[in-house]
Amino acid sequence: MKIRRCGAVALAIFAAAALTAAAQETESSVDELAAFHEVIYPIWHTAYPEKDIAMLKSLVPQVDELAAKIYAAKLPGILRDKQAKYDAGLAGLRQAVEAYDAAAKGSDDKAMLDAAEALHARYEMLVRIIRPVLKEMDEFHKVLYVVYHKDLPAKDWAAVRAAAPDLKVRAAAIPQAKLSTRLAAKAGAFAAAADQLVQAVDVLAGLDAKADGAAVERAVVKVHDRYQELEKIFD
Repeated sequence: MKIRRCGAVALAIFAAAALTAAAQETESSVDELAAFHEVIYPIWHTAYPEKDIAMLKSLVPQVDELAAKIYAAKLPGILRDKQAKYDAGLAGLRQAVEAYDAAAKGSDDKAMLDAAEALHARYEMLVRIIRPVLKEMDEFHKVLYVVYHKDLPAKDWAAVRAAAPDLKVRAAAIPQAKLSTRLAAKAGAFAAAADQLVQAVDVLAGLDAKADGAAVERAVVKVHDRYQELEKIFD
């Protein structure tokens, strides 16, 4: 009895871990990058504006510790298309950290302030690379990621069909999203691309139950292509 109970517990733990890993794969975030804000905040909002050089220098160990964790972190699967840009941004952050460390060892106050400004800028650029432009697009992408990168390669057509109604609901929300003032100039292109995405999802969701795998695959690829075109508007 005890052996069976232990086996059941182990299975439950394994299943929970698998579910957690799957959820992390569809989250557009890097925990280590978010944690770096703990040191960027006092640098940018306290030490820098107050020109508190001693405070800037005292934060070097925390900057180095948190930055090292960012360097070692991996992007979740859903952000794989952003890997090249992220790597370039990561190199920029590394350079900024090294410059910050070097300035802290010297006695040039202006160099220390310039290094703090550059560190903040590089961090913000890296965050912007992975931050979803719109919540509605991110919610849609979470489902599309599983369909395109898991179900499609496995040729699990039943799973694709099961996800189609959810994709349709999430796609319909995208054209209704409000762009920020900063993105207002892209409104026309956004509306056109969002409409194309909705149409592609409608085709997928409208496939007859007897449609063969090739037809389902074409429809999924079209949806993915349309989503990428939508994303490019904000590059």
